[in-house]
Amino acid sequence: MTTHEEQGSEIAVVVGATGAFGTAIVNRLAASGLRILAVARTTEALAELKARVPQVEPCAADISSDTAIEAIATAVNGPVRMVVHGPGVGVAGGILTAPTSTLVDAVNIKVGGLLRLVRAVDEQLSAGARIVAIGGHYGLEPTAYAASAGIANAALVNGVRQLSLAYGARGVTAHLIVPGPADTERLRRVAADRAALRNITMEDVLAEMAAESSIGRLTTPEQVAWAVSLLLAPEADAMTGSALMLDSGRRRGLP
Repeated sequence: MTTHEEQGSEIAVVVGATGAFGTAIVNRLAASGLRILAVARTTEALAELKARVPQVEPCAADISSDTAIEAIATAVNGPVRMVVHGPGVGVAGGILTAPTSTLVDAVNIKVGGLLRLVRAVDEQLSAGARIVAIGGHYGLEPTAYAASAGIANAALVNGVRQLSLAYGARGVTAHLIVPGPADTERLRRVAADRAALRNITMEDVLAEMAAESSIGRLTTPEQVAWAVSLLLAPEADAMTGSALMLDSGRRRGLP
């Protein structure tokens, strides 16, 4: 069995690899010496990612479908050091207006997708491997305008804790990373929509979002990638089942 010190032969499987978070995570993990199995739905975006990061092996799969299990399992060709589940979900308004189908789809992608990913790589996980899910601040601090993200990310908290219990005896740990609103093109589209409804500018909305932080900032994809890379350390065993908050001081409640 390959040891974790022989990182040239170990794999990180990254779902949502072509998004803002995923691209930053791929860059960071590739720099650590891991080979990257990059999972996304579109082959064109995967090809562009591979052109930039030679360690990438593309895997086109739809994580919202059980067909992804076989697609990912077939593509894995070595021991898996880490899996990172970071797909985005639709933004469809608040709890009173969001279509129920969008809420169901969000839970399927976030929680169902994580389970599909784990089942695809199960035989390649050994002691010291990491299961990492990218959640979101709204799962712990609900808001009136992002019902699907809030509900799906809240379910993800429970799912990660259950995985930590299920895999603990094998020495495999499960972790949740919880960013706050992140400075990405996706957030800017959301801000533009909110700005149009209120007849203000997108920059005004982004400034309001930043002001919700105790340090007046939005989270960045690079900060999320840094947190993912921290979990490669053996000391991260102690964090299994827990949530690592990267919300720049937005959460007000305890614990």
